[in-house]
Amino acid sequence: MPEKVNLKGYFERIGFAGSIAPTLATLDLLHALHPAAIAFENLNPLLGLPVLLDQPSLERKLLTDKRGGYCFEHNLLFMRMLQDLDFNVRPLLARVVWTNPEGVSQPPSHLLLLVEINGQNHIADVGFGGLTLTTPLRLRADTEQSTPHETFRLTGGDPDWTLEVRIGENWLPVYVFTLDTVTEADIAPINLALSSDPASPFTRELRVALAPSGKRLKLRNGSLTIQPIEGEAEQRTITSIEALRALLTGEFGITLPSHERLEPMLAALLPPQPVATE
Repeated sequence: MPEKVNLKGYFERIGFAGSIAPTLATLDLLHALHPAAIAFENLNPLLGLPVLLDQPSLERKLLTDKRGGYCFEHNLLFMRMLQDLDFNVRPLLARVVWTNPEGVSQPPSHLLLLVEINGQNHIADVGFGGLTLTTPLRLRADTEQSTPHETFRLTGGDPDWTLEVRIGENWLPVYVFTLDTVTEADIAPINLALSSDPASPFTRELRVALAPSGKRLKLRNGSLTIQPIEGEAEQRTITSIEALRALLTGEFGITLPSHERLEPMLAALLPPQPVATE
């Protein structure tokens, strides 16, 4: 039996108001609002805390506690909300090749969604960090598709599809996926490894992202990038815990967890301070 979902709480969290009919227009609006309001973040893995994927846990963390999460949390929450609105949607797994071309030969480590509307398939993905889609894409090969942020395209198919993004004049691969059926039994061990394996980047680096209208905010440890849709990116280095906490709670809208390891964990991720000399 499907878990009950808190649509009212979700709509309030992302600032949604409008038609809830299972149409492409509804999906477009939800897909734009979600990554603008709920940050991508991996504080739980950094703190050694579990990443729970059942619906009550996701709603408590992402809605009630005003936290964020990574791909499994974002997209499973999004999927269950869509299902409750009578969308035909199911999860897919992808192999990440962004900044790692060898990833195509590695096991899947990312979750996205397939949404069927009026006989047309779309992919939706509200949880890919600094390149999170901000609108669904039609599952159609070799067609440029603009979003409120970057331009993307899908290539291949039968069976491997590749999501590519245009950066400047170049098309760069983001991840590779198939339309194979995915079950909770497939998802659970991947989520466990990503959230607890010492080799996982999510247990070693702070990664935070948000996609408000007109720009992207991306944080990796103490390095902040503010990328407007038009123009050059602004780079900032965060050098104090106070500044990092203010950034996470202010710009990214995250309510930080009360945990004894939070302060030392954040401090360890910041660049070393110069030693004062007399």
